[in-house]
Formats: sequence, C-alpha cells, structure tokens
Amino acid sequence: MRKILMAGSAMVLAGVGSAAAADFPTPVYEAPVYETQVSHPVAAAGGWYLRGDVGYNWRELKGAHYQTATGPANFTTASLKNGYSVGGGVGYQIRSYLRTDLTLDYLSKSDFTGSTGPGGPCTINGAFFAAPYCVSKDLSTWSALSLLANVYVDMGTYGRFTPYVGAGIGGSRVKWGSLQNTECEAGNPANCNNTSIEHGGKAEWRFTSALMLGTAVKINCKLKADVGYRYRRIEGGQMFAYNGVVNSGPGFDKALNIHEVRGGLRYSLGAGDCAQEEIYIEPAPIMPTVYK
Repeated sequence: MRKILMAGSAMVLAGVGSAAAADFPTPVYEAPVYETQVSHPVAAAGGWYLRGDVGYNWRELKGAHYQTATGPANFTTASLKNGYSVGGGVGYQIRSYLRTDLTLDYLSKSDFTGSTGPGGPCTINGAFFAAPYCVSKDLSTWSALSLLANVYVDMGTYGRFTPYVGAGIGGSRVKWGSLQNTECEAGNPANCNNTSIEHGGKAEWRFTSALMLGTAVKINCKLKADVGYRYRRIEGGQMFAYNGVVNSGPGFDKALNIHEVRGGLRYSLGAGDCAQEEIYIEPAPIMPTVYK
C-alpha cells in the first residue's frame, strides 16, 4: 500500500512541475548585434603652405621735395608709372578660419617723371634766360622689395570659394635710381640743355602696411587659387643725394600708396583638405534576450 501511495505522489508532482514549466517562457539568446556610427568627415584645421603670386599695381606718389640754396622746395609734378609685382611666401593655417603667412614681393622698376618751376634764371645751351623763364625736367626710376607679415580671416566657404580679409605690416626696401635733372625754357619745353645734372639715387628700408581682400578657389584638396586686391602703403624717405655743383639736394619722396590686383596659388605642404578625420563610435555589443 505504501509503495502505491509513493508512486502516486511522484506522478502528481511530475504533473505539477510540467504545468509550472509550461506557464513560464524559456529564454532564447540570439546572436549579438553591434551598432557602429560614423561621423561626417572633418577636414584637418592646421598645416603649413607655400604661396606664389603675381600682380599689377597702380603706384600713387604723394609728392616729393628737395633742398635748395635758399631752402626747401617741392616738385611741381611728381608721378610714377604703373608696374607689376611677383612674390612668394610661406604660411600656416592656424584654425579653419584663421591663417598667417610671411611674404616677400618684388615691385618692378618703373619710371619717375617730375618737374619744377618756373623758377630762377638758367643757361640753356649757351643762351641765358632770366627768371622766371626756366623749368627743370627730372627723370629717375623706382623699385622695391617688400617683406610683410600677414594675417587673414576666412569668412566661410561657399562651394569652392572662401572669401577672406587680411592685414599686414613689415618693411620695404625702396631703391631710387639716379635723378637726371635737365633745365628747359619755360615758354618752350622742347628747348632743353643737351647735358643733365645727376643726383645719386638712394636706397633704404621703410615701414610698410597693407590691407587685403580676396577669395580662395579650391582646385583640389592640396591646391588653391588666390585672387584679390591689396592696398600697400610705403612711408616716405630719401630719394636722391646732394649735388655740390648746383648746390641742390638732397631730395625726399612722400608716402606711396600702391593699389594692386593679385593672383596666385597656395599649396599645402601637409595633408591639407585631403586629411579626413573619421570618428568611429562602437558601443558594447547589444545582446537582446528574446523569450519564447
């Protein structure tokens, strides 16, 4: 009898266990799922670059004066012809919107034409002319090397174009050629001496400042074209030396304003815009548990 009761109890317990198991879902684990996020590419912000430029400039001489036996006198007229410039430099992109460079430009030789008078008496090819029937015609040449430290602020990128503004300070080595002074008849400017009086030219460094406005045009990820305008101001200084024969000189030019249109190329020495910084965010695997 006891054996029969034990067997029956075991069967009841087994049935209850089966019913309980049927009431609770069995966990089934699926393969882990990885989520990977890739950010948008970000161009590298810094890097060294080289640049080369050519330009055409309008040279505005603010005047000139010189010493005479009776005191200082101004040129009646004083002008420089226009010219070209060629130069290069090295720079560094500090931020995506800020860069700086050091440039050296050669401003080509151009002709100076000036005049004085009418003034005192003179002798022209042996003929004496009393005052004020004499004028002078003055010819020389001008050229310069200009060294500038510049900073630029880029004003956003629009397609391939990045407009910018900039400023620079530095110095220019201005070189004047010898001044040829020729006396002429005031009433007949074609009647001039066959010989001229020469004053030796002067060369010196002068303070220079500049303002720039332009745009960069992307050619590829390492090369950009650069077109723009530059205003350059060169302070005044010595122009020509004293001549003891005529007891005249030295001479000085006043400040020069130079307006220039420029075009050139900037080449990145580093990766430039080719460097793309891709950020991958790979979180821990997600292992979902699905109950069935």
